[in-house]
Amino acid sequence: MSAPRTVIENCAIATVDAGDTEYASGHVVVAGDRIVAVGEGPAPRTSAGQGEVRRIDGTGCLATPGLVNTHHHFYQWLTRGLAQNAKLFDWLVALYPVWSRIDEAMVYAAARASLAMMVRGGVTTSMDHHYIFPRGSGDLLGAEIRAAAELGVRFTAARGSMDLGASDGGLPPDFAVERTEDALRATEEAVTRHHDPSPEAMLHIAVAPCSPFSVTTELLRESAALARRLGVRLHTHGSETVEEERFCRERFGVGPTAYLESTGWLGDDVWMAHCVHLDEDAIAAFARSGTGVAHCPSSNARLAAGIAPVPAMLAAGVPVGLGVDGTASNEAGELHTELRNALLVNRLRGGAAALTARQALRLATHGGARVLGREAHLGSLEPGKLADVALWRLDGLGHSTIEDPVAALVLGAPAPLRLLLVGGRPVVSEGRLLTVDEEEVAREARREARRLAALAAEG
Repeated sequence: MSAPRTVIENCAIATVDAGDTEYASGHVVVAGDRIVAVGEGPAPRTSAGQGEVRRIDGTGCLATPGLVNTHHHFYQWLTRGLAQNAKLFDWLVALYPVWSRIDEAMVYAAARASLAMMVRGGVTTSMDHHYIFPRGSGDLLGAEIRAAAELGVRFTAARGSMDLGASDGGLPPDFAVERTEDALRATEEAVTRHHDPSPEAMLHIAVAPCSPFSVTTELLRESAALARRLGVRLHTHGSETVEEERFCRERFGVGPTAYLESTGWLGDDVWMAHCVHLDEDAIAAFARSGTGVAHCPSSNARLAAGIAPVPAMLAAGVPVGLGVDGTASNEAGELHTELRNALLVNRLRGGAAALTARQALRLATHGGARVLGREAHLGSLEPGKLADVALWRLDGLGHSTIEDPVAALVLGAPAPLRLLLVGGRPVVSEGRLLTVDEEEVAREARREARRLAALAAEG
């Protein structure tokens, strides 16, 4: 028998393919976990095939690829709203002592809440950069992986690490770091145990030392070698603040990009978060090497880090996606609001034409898939690609007078989801999660946040 099919008709479609093809009223046909047809008008009756068929009237809706989140810290869901007026370094110093008390139950609750918020807002592929592993805290990476499987979302788990404590000139307190050899061993174990290299994979593992001011040069170099030996991607923070720039110049004699390049951390298998303070030479180095960027406009603004030069990166050919970043620096925790914020923030820096609504949508879909190395199978609505599809309602009050559906999605109020498919499987319907109980997720996160606060208060 043929694979079950989902036929979505009568909706506007933004395919985000190479030609930015759009249809004012068209169809998307899904068979199993793949898209089999996209086009103008109703779906051909022959496309229904044999077997079970689910037909959806998408009148008043816009179909896009599912959104791709390229940078996050799930555990921070439990510490939202703290250090509200601090810059990055001061914010980290304030929160490290709290984060040092996290355990497996807390991380599981935080991951479920973080993922639930994103999935409810159109994310079909997420990632998390987890880099704090207190002794005796349990299987923190496994907790995140378990949560992602429950939500039904594709997931890149970036196994982070820190080995440069304050006593050695780093920013993190000594109790928050691992030994270099322990971090490398645990990272290799995570890849060996969990990484799925198949095109349909629901789970990838990336190698992810935290940042130039929290890891040693040895860890950077050895992590790059490890990732390439195992055939997985590399992720870190880069050029986020002027303080980071100063740290690298004082400690290494060069800026962050030159330093990271000297340790093997530029390449088409690498992406970095933030990249706010890239000059022309650094942008050229990223473009030449194919190094990707996770642009996090809300977090950059929340921590007063600055405005990343995204239009210049795009003009140079740098792969750029969008990221929520940790919800202690982006309390909304939603990626779909980052489309609007990316457009607005970049226009503050570059003028009214710096970034268009369609470029913002591309950052959140195909751009993110490219940054995660999955553009061959994700990030656009095309026959043969995986059926990660978002169907947004644009027929309500918030979008009632915006005729351009892409502009309505990007510039208008947050649009509710009519349907979200991951590999053809519904995970959201009519704005509600289908895979977990939202109220139970919220209660558990609230309970674990209060437990963490109580432990931190004990000192």
